[in-house]
Amino acid sequence: MQKVLLRIWKKEDAQVLATLANNKNIWNNLLDVFPSPYTVMDALQWINKESNKKPITQFAIEFNHQLVGGIGITLQEDVYRNAVELGYFIGEAYWGKGIATEAIKVITEHIQQHHQSVTRIFARVFDKNYASMKALQKAGFYLEGIQKYAAIKNNEIYDVYVWVKLM
Repeated sequence: MQKVLLRIWKKEDAQVLATLANNKNIWNNLLDVFPSPYTVMDALQWINKESNKKPITQFAIEFNHQLVGGIGITLQEDVYRNAVELGYFIGEAYWGKGIATEAIKVITEHIQQHHQSVTRIFARVFDKNYASMKALQKAGFYLEGIQKYAAIKNNEIYDVYVWVKLM
């Protein structure tokens, strides 16, 4: 497998990001805050917002020197400050190549190096997103539990699978 690289988002990524993200099959597995349709303007606004945050928590995923998706963490607060939530997407043309698994491994290393107080990484996955669950498992995460009827997407109620890696 070719090397997966995580890097900071650049304004020049907006067109490719919009092309990758403007896909109903991707949107179906993400939070509703992720717009659909996803335009170049959406991409530019998001890149500008994220590039001004410190620390940087959102990264572009490159595979074979091509932008193929995004991955990031949400630092938890207050009594949950030892945890981060992981989120990611891979462009549909790149599904099934092991890219998500490798990106999860790389960001896990990043968390260990740059967020030493973190002892828990978790990801919440809709019940029909088997590929994402497989990627997390291959990256060393385990299924902690299932939140029954926990999410509504496309007017359907979903169970949410919580995958965890302890540091």
